[in-house]
Amino acid sequence: MTADRTTGFTDIDRQHWSLRHLPPAARPFGRLARWDRPIGTWLLLFPCWWSLALAVGRDWAHLLGWMVLFALGALAMRGAGCTWNDILDRKIDAEVERTRSRPLPSGEVGLRGAIVWMVLQALVGAVILFKFNKFAVLVGLGSLLIVAIYPLMKRITSWPQVVLGFAFNWGALLGFAAVTGTLSKATVALYFGGVAWTMVYDTIYAMQDQRDDAIVGVRSTARRFAGAPRLWLVFFAVLAVALWVAVGLLAPLHPPYFVVLAAVAVHFGWQIADLKPHDQRDCLAKFKANAHVGWLMLAAIVAGQFG
Repeated sequence: MTADRTTGFTDIDRQHWSLRHLPPAARPFGRLARWDRPIGTWLLLFPCWWSLALAVGRDWAHLLGWMVLFALGALAMRGAGCTWNDILDRKIDAEVERTRSRPLPSGEVGLRGAIVWMVLQALVGAVILFKFNKFAVLVGLGSLLIVAIYPLMKRITSWPQVVLGFAFNWGALLGFAAVTGTLSKATVALYFGGVAWTMVYDTIYAMQDQRDDAIVGVRSTARRFAGAPRLWLVFFAVLAVALWVAVGLLAPLHPPYFVVLAAVAVHFGWQIADLKPHDQRDCLAKFKANAHVGWLMLAAIVAGQFG
């Protein structure tokens, strides 16, 4: 559902600390990095933490250190990716009610300033990445092409959410590689389960803009699935849970993992059954609720270390 031009719907949280406490000149750059919308950072970070928990096991102090390092990296790289997205989408964003107030289309930040800000954030991510072993560095670099092309996908395919899933869940591979210097079948299943999860939450997110997207020619799974949205969401939710069951079997993890994973399935069921596809605020709320899925999966993997 697009923003109603008479209501001026926006997903900006004007009470967020970055919009109240940063110096006025810095606030547009915080918005470019989406500091005012931390849910995206959480959704990028959780697959990293899941993978780290698989790799580290019950060495909690070691795990905490890795989690902090990846949190810093996720914050920097999510900010760089969002800035890159806004640079490429600045003309499209100007035509969509929900996004026309973003810093680039509104003129708060110039193109040169946005590019410099993107590079600075990417450098922070690079410093963290190059602290890892050589194999993990190669795994991390492997995501750059996917991140670079993602903003262009909405122009050429109705499935840009798949590409976003490939990019946003890369941490499921990188976390394990950083700790162990290898990959495992369990982490590959974790990764593709995350891709299916992204198909759920980002389709719901894209439902906010369906009408404006149709007008400006932006494609999405929200538009592609418009005839039967719940059927498609159920398909990808079931696929995610099935792949995450495979994680538990391949790792292998103990029965508590599967008990908590059942709570993930219940959460998916609530999201989809209660979803109002033409209510922007409900779609945004359901999208943000996927942070609960991230925490539940982390709890599941931690619980699975005990048997």
